Amino acid sequence: MVYALAILVTILSVAAASAGRPSYVSPTNVSNILDQTALLGILVITSTIVLISGNFDLSVGSVAALGAAVCLAAMPPLGFWGAFLLALAAGAGVGLFNGIVVQFVGINAFIVTLGTLTAVRGLVLILTDGRTVTAGEGSARDALRALDDGRFVTPNLYLVVALALFAVAGVRAWSVRRKPGGWTTPAVLAPALAGLVVAALSPVLILTVELTERAVYLFVFVALAGLVMRYTAVGRRLYACGGNAEAARLSGVSVNRYKVVAFILNGTAAALVGVLFASRLGSINPTGLSGFELTALAAAILGGTSLFGGLGSVVKSLVGALILVTLANGFNILNLGANFQGLIEGIVLITAAGMYTIALRRQQSSRIGSHEEPAPAELPPPPTLVPAAPELAAVRREARQ
Repeated sequence: MVYALAILVTILSVAAASAGRPSYVSPTNVSNILDQTALLGILVITSTIVLISGNFDLSVGSVAALGAAVCLAAMPPLGFWGAFLLALAAGAGVGLFNGIVVQFVGINAFIVTLGTLTAVRGLVLILTDGRTVTAGEGSARDALRALDDGRFVTPNLYLVVALALFAVAGVRAWSVRRKPGGWTTPAVLAPALAGLVVAALSPVLILTVELTERAVYLFVFVALAGLVMRYTAVGRRLYACGGNAEAARLSGVSVNRYKVVAFILNGTAAALVGVLFASRLGSINPTGLSGFELTALAAAILGGTSLFGGLGSVVKSLVGALILVTLANGFNILNLGANFQGLIEGIVLITAAGMYTIALRRQQSSRIGSHEEPAPAELPPPPTLVPAAPELAAVRREARQ
């Protein structure tokens, strides 16, 4: 996925240069892309966790709008922090409802979350009375703005990329340290050499980007989720619940609890996204954040997450979100029509899903082939019976007589 994103950025950079547009990888544009990815990326991370656990959630867009509406409506009597906690609790409550109905009642997650999507959107219309709700002036609105008002300047991104490549090479070398000559494999040498090249060029190529606060939240989210899913027992159990729920249950894993917790996490994150959305605009429209759920699922699928559970990565899903945002950003810079944008995004999504399906089938075929019993070796020819020396002498005497 990283290579696909790099190729896409290269193509858009060449297209922008040939069309006489400003540089596509300018600091301002990179900052815009990260800012536009932030809210979608947070939803993609938690949606990926739900997918890995073996379910999926179509209601996150409506839950995000509900979180924003609850926060703005509750700010006058409760203040910002009380309203903020109430909004998170509302999102967690919707996630808990989805999880209980799916896991304990046994209704398919598609039907349940599709119904929740519609019902929660109706609840938003009731709360807002069908009108745009705006935060009133005062300390509560100042606190709401402060939630997403900070900006930070990064160090040279080329040097950051070089350090990241060195870290990848070090982790891979550590994992193969017991294999003779393992550190000389292409999996270790390729990122190490690429890191050396980028580090050597970093004094010349300098790129610093201004990060918004929501982009910082995104990076914190993805770091925490990536560590939990890859290196902790909780992450392994979520993968086990989605890969083979019955086997996980027989192993002592509380499958229902893990799947319900994934829904609660997704609802809470969606409410947080809604509050961040309202923090930037200071208001929420009843139809705001519509369609976010489908974009989040598309990004997760683009990142290789399986719809059937047990397979996926939050980091790759974030790269999938970056690809979708980069495509839309590039189309805007090149003044490509909205009709072509939808067509190209759909083709990219179907192509990526097809490539992952074919790659998965090949992996399964190779695993089945490696586990087949080897053909029995040909039996050696039976040994020729050679009579012992006294018997051989008696045979020869009989032959002479």
